[in-house]
Amino acid sequence: MTGRSGSCSIDAVLFDFGGVLADEGYKKGLHAIARRHGMNENDFFSLARELIYATGYITGRSTEAVYWQAIRDRTGIADSDADLRQEILSRFVLRPFMFDIAARLRAAGIKAAILSDQTNWLDELDVRLDIFGSFDAVYNSYHLGKSKADVSHFADVVSRMKDTPGRILFVDDDEAHCQRARSAGLKAIRYAGRDAFEKEFALYCRP
Repeated sequence: MTGRSGSCSIDAVLFDFGGVLADEGYKKGLHAIARRHGMNENDFFSLARELIYATGYITGRSTEAVYWQAIRDRTGIADSDADLRQEILSRFVLRPFMFDIAARLRAAGIKAAILSDQTNWLDELDVRLDIFGSFDAVYNSYHLGKSKADVSHFADVVSRMKDTPGRILFVDDDEAHCQRARSAGLKAIRYAGRDAFEKEFALYCRP
């Protein structure tokens, strides 16, 4: 590809946000809420994850207020929306080395984009942390109406990118999401830590 430097067998990389570009603030925040209320952390997380899909909040079909109220109705917690949101957003700590990789990709002529299921919280985090300017595009389930739980979402994103699926690398900390991406023809790496990721990533690209 003209203007490209480095050695890469891909044309674009799609990065998950929570768990890849940043610590997994959603899970950590929900665990913190559960601890504060004396609840089982894993059970509370499973319920909250179930409800973010069931209410339609993750795909923009309902609001954050509807989501938190559904959790209150099922658990009896009484915290405000603002307090619950802060428990989550405060735990999305950016990983500078991942942003450095994105910058090197773009400098080498490789697209770097975000593919996230973080709802409108990702927009709020961008206001706080100036995230979006480091990427060529942001594909957020809240705005697109589909999540990574739907395999057709990957085909839709590929169409928007106007790239060949086999030339796109997807990075996510959820293996089920990676499997769905592979079934749509993308390459995929399950992120399980920096060292392992950097070794596997180098098989695809050394920008």
